[in-house]
Amino acid sequence: QVQFVESGGALVQPGDSLRLSCAGSGTLFSVYDMAWYRQAPGKERELVAHIVRRGSTGYADSVKGRFTISRDNAKNALYLQMNSLKPEDTGVYYCNAGQYSGGKYYSTNSWGQGTQVTVSS
Repeated sequence: QVQFVESGGALVQPGDSLRLSCAGSGTLFSVYDMAWYRQAPGKERELVAHIVRRGSTGYADSVKGRFTISRDNAKNALYLQMNSLKPEDTGVYYCNAGQYSGGKYYSTNSWGQGTQVTVSS
């Protein structure tokens, strides 16, 4: 079973940038499509971005043009570059290994502890 460790979260001001990282163990990232999710206080976990095995990406409308997802299969790593951060980006961010099919990302039930991102002035 794949295990994840997310890192890079911090308290930042609106307009700042952050780069989140996800390190995986237990299996090879290269066999999975991957994604970043986030969960804001009192809200359900939502899909932020996904990247398929061959590198195509997709984003939630709320982050398009500001966030960039990338992967390094050789390092079993997933990244999320977040620019022009807004208070509504606040939440705990999680990575996930799953499958993208038919225009939808299907997550697996393997979650790390997440990393906290707080955007506040």
